[in-house]
Amino acid sequence: MEEKQLNETESLSLIQQMIGMAKKEQRDDGRGWILWGWLLFLASLLTVLNLHTRWFNTFFFWNAFGVATLLVFGYELATKYIFKRTERVKTYTGDLLSRLNAGFTISLVFIIVALNVGTRIIIKKYGVQDMTFVNTGFALLINLYAFWILVYGTALNFRPSVIGAYVTWVIGFAALFVQDFEMVMILQALAVLAGYIIPGHLANREFHKERRADKAVERV
Repeated sequence: MEEKQLNETESLSLIQQMIGMAKKEQRDDGRGWILWGWLLFLASLLTVLNLHTRWFNTFFFWNAFGVATLLVFGYELATKYIFKRTERVKTYTGDLLSRLNAGFTISLVFIIVALNVGTRIIIKKYGVQDMTFVNTGFALLINLYAFWILVYGTALNFRPSVIGAYVTWVIGFAALFVQDFEMVMILQALAVLAGYIIPGHLANREFHKERRADKAVERV
């Protein structure tokens, strides 16, 4: 059969349909941001509480967060490669975010390892734990959060994440000039609240709102 040539109106209609499908495919329910946001938020505030109560080692809750992170990543890898979880159709935006997510994870691990190695070297050399080094490390982590949040918000055209990214950067810059570890933890909590938790809950609300709208259209 001879292929039908699309006219200008039909071509525009097809492009709009493809864009609409891509947007639906890339809608984010915000659960990932909510999960990581609350984990980081709790690790920060529990560390502040622990500084006053001295229940555990100073970094106990951050070590616990690290263990939780490994468990979650292990579960994700198992469901994806071992149990062959069904994946959505690949899109350019989805592939971009997937690669950036891998880069973010590697950079995050790099900073955490650098913090631990640097702290041990300082303790071994001077016999004291220099919290200035640690404080700067957490400020760098906040900077990394902001960068990833901005990329995410821009790629999916989600304004709350874009705004949250800039707020997170402001908090990160403030953390650079703070010497008190407790205050750095408070700033860390505020950063993930602005960049992860609030945008995550807004994305979740919008996701369910759009799903309800889609179901209403299907019923009609």
